[in-house]
Amino acid sequence: MVERFPPDVERALQRAGWFLERQVETSRWRAELIGLDMHPAAEAFLGEFGGLVVDAQGPGRTAARTPFELNPSLCVGEEDRFLAWGDETGRSLYPLGELDQGRFFLGMDDRGVILLVETWVAAFGPGDQGLIALCEGTMPTQLHAG
Repeated sequence: MVERFPPDVERALQRAGWFLERQVETSRWRAELIGLDMHPAAEAFLGEFGGLVVDAQGPGRTAARTPFELNPSLCVGEEDRFLAWGDETGRSLYPLGELDQGRFFLGMDDRGVILLVETWVAAFGPGDQGLIALCEGTMPTQLHAG
């Protein structure tokens, strides 16, 4: 049987409160973020991983491991940023939370790719791959600069 996550990533997610078949209600985030539509990819991802605070630290693969929080409420007031980058990239973006204790925002596009969103946009990868990249300290690939 193929494992979904590498053992170290699975342990980090479990320490944050994740477990198989975890289900999280997403309606509160949908109501809080004005002008943004939660697309199915974000709803599925947040429905499983929303609310987790992952305390990743130390050296990583190509970047330092940094803590992240999957809580779209942390992005309230940043709706225009996500709308603007959605227009720029031609993708619908939805906030996921924060990386590095608020230094960067995390989002997901309508294809399920986890993105770093700031004055530039970079991709960690789709769904589970993006989550693995975040946990393992993998530098995202820059898509657009501001």
